[in-house]
Amino acid sequence: MSERGATRPRQPTRASQNPMKMQSSLRRASLRLATTAPRLASRLSTTAPKLSAAARQLSTAPDSQYSTTQFETRAHPAPGSPFHLALPVHCMKAARDFYGGILGCEEGRSSVKWQDYSLHGHQLVCHWAGDDYRCTDYFNPVDGDEVPVPHFGLQLTLPEWQDIVKRVETANIPWIIKPHLRFKGAPGEQWTCFFKDPSNNNLEFKAMVHSSLLFAKYNVAEG
Repeated sequence: MSERGATRPRQPTRASQNPMKMQSSLRRASLRLATTAPRLASRLSTTAPKLSAAARQLSTAPDSQYSTTQFETRAHPAPGSPFHLALPVHCMKAARDFYGGILGCEEGRSSVKWQDYSLHGHQLVCHWAGDDYRCTDYFNPVDGDEVPVPHFGLQLTLPEWQDIVKRVETANIPWIIKPHLRFKGAPGEQWTCFFKDPSNNNLEFKAMVHSSLLFAKYNVAEG
């Protein structure tokens, strides 16, 4: 075979020529990665929340189309998943005086026949149901009390509950069930009270002695 057509042997690379240099390079690369990784992780830990907050702000920022509508935000939603309750009432003025005035709920959107209120960040909507509307009461015994149903309200902290009690008493609203401690000594021990709005709707506000036991599962004796 001619010299021109002969296959020449493959020249070894520098790394294969010097395995020690290759190992040294790998060690230096590993050291650089070991020192750089914590710094990157630290930067990500501080940057990620900022990016997340910015994304939330963008997702909740009012669209430019709202610039032609005059509005203000007087209350903010409760954390998590705020509930929505549509409540029938017989008089919109009486509802505003009660929920907006006596209970101190901030009013949101409103129309001639409905009003939005923030009940500690939860959405309560009063809908006009006719001048003759009054809630029909049924009763069920609970720990010695004849509890009116239907009813609604909130689970509050003790200071918040005491504020509601003070507001109701200052407005001379009669108690359906006076403020007292229910289920004494049991996991569900709680402060509670019942009263009505002008349309005969029943409200209950309570404060658990131990809030973490709100959903404690156990059997309660009837009555």
